[in-house]
Amino acid sequence: MSSIITHSEYEVMRILWREERPVPYGLIRKELELKMGWKKSTTQTLITRLREKGVIDALCHGVLLYTPNITEQEYMNSEEQDFLDRLFEGNAVNLVSALCQNGKLKKDDIDILMNFFLDESS
Repeated sequence: MSSIITHSEYEVMRILWREERPVPYGLIRKELELKMGWKKSTTQTLITRLREKGVIDALCHGVLLYTPNITEQEYMNSEEQDFLDRLFEGNAVNLVSALCQNGKLKKDDIDILMNFFLDESS
């Protein structure tokens, strides 16, 4: 499932995950028009793609209501693993090492991580 959702499709999914109920097209369209400036056709295309991929379903109750077939956590787990596999040989230690070497992790960040791991081991 990794990387089957594009950045644009992810915007649709965020709405579905947030709402935690079947969502009518009108709500999705209005929100994405305001937030992203997308036209009706753009939103409809993204929804169609997500349905074709099997990531969302449509229920008909007078209007079409959309529901996700995967949870946000399932998607995040898949993306995390894909990211690690592609860039860091599947190894989180390689990721953290790269962050440290590139100066992306500051001392405060490392202290937070250390405290997290110390709390977990207790």
